Amino acid sequence: MALSAGRLRHRIRIEKPGYTQDPITGEMVLSWELVADKVPAAIEPLSARELIAAQSVQSQVTTRIVIRRRTIDASMRIIHRGRIYNIHGVLADPESGLEYLTLPCSEGVNDG
Repeated sequence: MALSAGRLRHRIRIEKPGYTQDPITGEMVLSWELVADKVPAAIEPLSARELIAAQSVQSQVTTRIVIRRRTIDASMRIIHRGRIYNIHGVLADPESGLEYLTLPCSEGVNDG
């Protein structure tokens, strides 16, 4: 299956976690570093569910994001229009494994 350019109509930002040291307390603080910006992608929502945790209702949306092949792993996160998507895995295309990646993601439960 060829991946057509028209299918990749969304532009996403890919970030990886990094730690910086607070100069006052010396504590290591999680920060997010830019890996790539304006990456062409196809974002397809799959399902939605509500979670009841700690007596508060949270919403979780399961999404599939398809991008051209690049180095990416599940510790990274994706941002699209202010929404943060947590990557749960990286799946290569089934034919050659070299053309595109499918990223099963969730949105809404935490900040990546």
